[in-house]
Amino acid sequence: MQTKKIAVFVAAMLILQAVLPITADAASGNDVRHLVKTLTTNGTMTKADDFNGDGIVNAIDLTLMKRAVLAEANADTGEVRDQTVTAITEQTKLIGRTVTKEGVTWLVHSGSAVECTVTGVAASVTIEGDGNVRSDAKYRPRYGVYVDGKLIKDVVMGESEQVVELFSGTAKRTAKVKVMHLSEANNGAIGVKQFDVKSSAAKPVQPTAKKDLTIEFVGDSITCAYGVGADSQYVGFETATEDFSKSYAYLTAQLLDADYSAVSYSGYGIVSGYTSDGSKNEDSLVPPVYENVAKSSDYAVPWDFASHPVDAVFVNLGTNDDSYASKELETRAKEYQTKYLAFLKQIRKCNPDAAIICTLGIMGCQELYPYLEAAVKEFNDPKTSCYESPTHNITQDGIGADWHPSPITHEKNSYLAADHICKALGIPYSGVGLDFAADGEYGCDFDKSNGADGWPYFSDWNKSLNINISSGGKSPEEILGYVRNLNLTKGSYTLAFSVKGGEKAEIPYAVRSMKDPKVIYFEGVCKDGKASEAFAMKADASDCEIVFPVGAVGGLNLTFENITLYKNAG
Repeated sequence: MQTKKIAVFVAAMLILQAVLPITADAASGNDVRHLVKTLTTNGTMTKADDFNGDGIVNAIDLTLMKRAVLAEANADTGEVRDQTVTAITEQTKLIGRTVTKEGVTWLVHSGSAVECTVTGVAASVTIEGDGNVRSDAKYRPRYGVYVDGKLIKDVVMGESEQVVELFSGTAKRTAKVKVMHLSEANNGAIGVKQFDVKSSAAKPVQPTAKKDLTIEFVGDSITCAYGVGADSQYVGFETATEDFSKSYAYLTAQLLDADYSAVSYSGYGIVSGYTSDGSKNEDSLVPPVYENVAKSSDYAVPWDFASHPVDAVFVNLGTNDDSYASKELETRAKEYQTKYLAFLKQIRKCNPDAAIICTLGIMGCQELYPYLEAAVKEFNDPKTSCYESPTHNITQDGIGADWHPSPITHEKNSYLAADHICKALGIPYSGVGLDFAADGEYGCDFDKSNGADGWPYFSDWNKSLNINISSGGKSPEEILGYVRNLNLTKGSYTLAFSVKGGEKAEIPYAVRSMKDPKVIYFEGVCKDGKASEAFAMKADASDCEIVFPVGAVGGLNLTFENITLYKNAG
């Protein structure tokens, strides 16, 4: 990947800059970016790339150029003065799809942001609103301002311009600042006009460093984090409860320390947007607007994919299509499959080197997933994969506005997304946050030699295991409920489940080796119908199983529900 090439040159820079003198005295951030492109891709070489004038363009030029830029940026004039810096790409880091017009950078999509370091004794940022600030209060754009990772301002924008103080005092300070669009493109954009800084630094505002990994998220209201801040499913849409910082997409980028971009619109789909009566809604489709910054006429300009390469494109579309396709599934789902395949080809054209990961299912729509899977199979692209997301557990994890995912659901799905993105890119993932029981083999063994008997039933839709015991045996192991084929890595885990029908019984359970059942990693007894216990795996172990030896509990009808085995952080 290109990022790996860059990492090699960065490593060389770090070694060389300690030993090489600066032989030239002028360079800009654009010069550095051009030289990186020249060295790592097929960029066209220019005279300016030979920074030290030795007739050779290599990592030494990049090292010296970077040192010159940093020296200029860190120069201190000794005089504290008022300085105004516009939020443009040369002076700040732009995250996501943005449009810069007349010196104002417009954060168009969910999560689009301006990020930089600000050095001085006091600083503020000026924010502008577009025409949507005059909309009904429920539909105005929302933004957040972060200083050193802490949210200091959360605003639903109702004015044409606002000034937000970042910090003030008498001591010099360097702070990381981020202004982020928290709502979605359907409800307008947020403009970042300028930073005003009291500073003696020659360049008081500097872009933060680009990260090694960049992910684009393409989706609908789920990706926008629609209603994530609402306290009831019966609350309607308003931007005050839409918060991209709680979206699975943003959380996934944080987990992988990645830059990100989102292209997401509530109610949108691939063959049809949301429809309440089953008629096709072709006004709310992502593919026709994907290659522009956004759909709105104010921002409907072509997006420069070549200048914004990504390592992965994560697609989560189909929930709104299902409102149309489910009415005549056999014919309309095929139409979805055809359109999905066409969209995959469009994504590949725009992102020739990216891995593409597709998913569906957080809000249900399982009947449509096989058609997504078929489209991916027909695409037959080695760098394209898919997986079915588990439907959110409303009872256990809560719910947002209009039956949308809760913060907990978004968090759980960020772990899954991170894992699948890492698999697609061939990079390791710690497994933190994953439910290792989710893909296990559920079932029950009966040793009938001593009279134990009964029948099991596994329900896939809610991952419940029913064991109806007609006759118990002489030992617990003679009736053995299980979740098998679990590959556990070293770390801390939490095993949790509930048992209906066994609230008054003592139900034993354990995590052990399938190859040697005497090797027990953890065991316990459930006494009140619920269990949630943490334990540690001291080493990696393949072929593990969760077991419920219930041969000695008597003739009960037991239903094990919500069996989860999450890997904990730390």
